[in-house]
Amino acid sequence: MGEDTVGPDDNTHSVADAATPSPCRGEPEPSDSLRTFGAVVQALREHAGLTREQFAALVRYSKHTVASIELGRRMPDAAFTERAEELLGNTGALRKAAQHLAHQPGLATWFRRWARLEAVAVSLYTYECRVVPGLLQTEAYGRTLFENQLPPLGDEQIEAQWAARAERQRLLWERPNTTYSFILEEHLFLRRTGGVSITQELIDHILAIAEQRNVEIQVMPLVRETHAGLAGPMQLLETQESRWFAYNEGQRGGLFVSDPKETSILQRRYARMRSQAHTLEDSVSLLRRMRGAL
Repeated sequence: MGEDTVGPDDNTHSVADAATPSPCRGEPEPSDSLRTFGAVVQALREHAGLTREQFAALVRYSKHTVASIELGRRMPDAAFTERAEELLGNTGALRKAAQHLAHQPGLATWFRRWARLEAVAVSLYTYECRVVPGLLQTEAYGRTLFENQLPPLGDEQIEAQWAARAERQRLLWERPNTTYSFILEEHLFLRRTGGVSITQELIDHILAIAEQRNVEIQVMPLVRETHAGLAGPMQLLETQESRWFAYNEGQRGGLFVSDPKETSILQRRYARMRSQAHTLEDSVSLLRRMRGAL
C-alpha cells in the first residue's frame, strides 16, 4: 500500500483492541472516494478514445492494475496519478480527486489499522507458522491462498486482495531505512503450497529479498525442543516516536495490541525466537538446500 501518515487512533493506549468478527468482515469494500476517482479515470480515458490496454501501456501499469483502480478496488499511487493526469489532458481533476481518497481497498477491516502503521514503521518484526507472510509472497503463492479460501472468493475479490498485497510489498523496496525481520517455520516450505513450481519460485523470491541490507530472514528448525512462539504468529512494529505495537491474527479477526506491558512480553518472545531459529547465514543455506531438493 502507499505510505499513509495517519497515526494510531486515539484509543491506542488501551490494553488490546480486538476486532469482533462478523460474516462479512473479511470482505473489503471499496470506498466512495475510490469509486469516484476510478470513475473519473475511466471517463477521461474513454473520452480520450483509449482502451484500457492502450491506457495501461501509456501509464506503464498492467491492465489489471488499471482495471482495479477504475473499479475503485485499488489505491492509486502518486506516479499513476501524475502519469494519468498528464496523459488525459492535465486538467488537474485527477490530482484534486486523489486528495480525497480514503482507505486502501483489498484489506480486511480488522487489518487496516495495522496497515497504516506498517507503512510508516521504522522496525517491523514478523513471526509466522501458518503461511509465508504477505510481504514475502509471490503472486502465484498469494493467489493460491486466495483461490482456496472458504467461503470462496469471486474473481474481483481475488484481484482486489492481490493488488492490495502487492502494493504493501513495495514497502520492502521503498523504505530502505526500515528494519524488517522475519522468522519463518521450516514446514512452510515443506508443505509445498500450490505445488513444486510455486514453492521453487517462492524460495527464489525470498532468497532475493534476503540479500537486502535492511531485511533479515531466519528459519525456525522443524525439530526444536524449546520454542518461544508456540502461542501463534505475531507481528511487532516500532514507530518513529519509538512506540511499539503488536498485531496477532486468527481465523476470522485480528487483535491490535497497544499496551506497553503486552508488547514488551511479545518483544521478549520474539527476541528468544531469534536465538532459537537458524542464523541468517544458516537460514539462507537451508533455503537453498530445500530449493535444490525440489
